Amino acid sequence: MATDAQTAASSEAKSDEAFWLGKHVFRSRLIVGTGKYETYDLMRESLDVSGTECITVAVRREKLYDGDGKNILDYIDLDRYTLLPNTAGCYNAKDAIRTARLGREILLGLENPGADWVKLEVLGDSKTLLPDPMATLGATEQLVAEGFQVLCYTNDDPIMAQRLKQAGATAVMPAGSPIGSGQGVLNPNNIRICLEYLKADDPDYPVIIDAGVGTASDITVAMELGVDAVLLNTGIAHARDPLGMGKAMKAACEAGRLAYQSGRIPKRLYATASSPEDGVISSRPVW
Repeated sequence: MATDAQTAASSEAKSDEAFWLGKHVFRSRLIVGTGKYETYDLMRESLDVSGTECITVAVRREKLYDGDGKNILDYIDLDRYTLLPNTAGCYNAKDAIRTARLGREILLGLENPGADWVKLEVLGDSKTLLPDPMATLGATEQLVAEGFQVLCYTNDDPIMAQRLKQAGATAVMPAGSPIGSGQGVLNPNNIRICLEYLKADDPDYPVIIDAGVGTASDITVAMELGVDAVLLNTGIAHARDPLGMGKAMKAACEAGRLAYQSGRIPKRLYATASSPEDGVISSRPVW
């Protein structure tokens, strides 16, 4: 029987395991976006407390300046974080491919290891911000052919998830719910099927929940399903206390992963006594 020390050591080893995402390796399974924060200083502090090692940056122009002339990259420690350029705001494959190429050039100039990959978003409309599946598939095929590691934002359709993997996607990133909605994982059954299909011949293939996380429990639910990581932005940036929420998201991600690895008990209709029933003082009631 394992001692308390052995159990603690085993749990620590599990929680500290390496997470491979394409050619990149991380300890944290939390990927955090850099948009929507009230200030760049708040963004920088929130990223710090979240424990993330990989952050997404929207590539919309060659110089990443805001309306006040501040460059977001001045507030990011490029030696600490691997940047994941994303094609947010693109509504067709042509624009997404062009934006991915632009992001690669920017990060090559910065000598950041994130230059070899992209988070691909090809949106279908501006109201739902749901992906355009066919345009996403076409853009994936083109970018893979150009040597990109492509992380695909998609819906929770297991069939499209398979097609994206077959097209060469480094990771498939199904949405838990619409971007910025804070609804969490609305269809856990579809996520389970995506995991089953995508990992059938490769248990280490990365599946990442992307979009819809509103609070810490949403991350825990996602991780307990067996996904490899969670990507979020609004849940921290628009929280009443982004720094507190960043800490909560970090803890939730670690707890959810450890719970998944440890194996939950099955759900039962009736109670199961946790104490031995032998030698009890009184007999059971008869109804």
